[in-house]
Amino acid sequence: MKRVPAIIPCPCGLPAAYAACCGRWHHGVLHLQAPDAQTLMRSRYSAYVLDELDYVLQTWHPDTRPDTLEPNEPGTRWLGLNVRRYSQTDADHAMVEFVARVRVQGRATRLHEISQFVRVDGRWLYLNASA
Repeated sequence: MKRVPAIIPCPCGLPAAYAACCGRWHHGVLHLQAPDAQTLMRSRYSAYVLDELDYVLQTWHPDTRPDTLEPNEPGTRWLGLNVRRYSQTDADHAMVEFVARVRVQGRATRLHEISQFVRVDGRWLYLNASA
């Protein structure tokens, strides 16, 4: 885990410093307490950008979570996040559609995903996705 200066802009794209945005869900008293699925999805994107892989795994539903994740390859550059759609179907289920852009070894890629989230014991968790 690398520590990020609190005053940098948040990687998720919202107009806030990292500490006041996704950083509060990654560390400290609000750790793992994202209030809704869209906030959790944004914080997971920021965690991927910053190689906060423990956070990504901790916010993944145990039924679909992988054992490990690989850190970003050297030179990986995350280019941005666009949330296209968010809906909460009931108190414990939600969907977020997004596009994340990343450049790896000079090649730009877009990840377009429709992610399903579920709230378990008061915590939002990523369940699965379709492209």
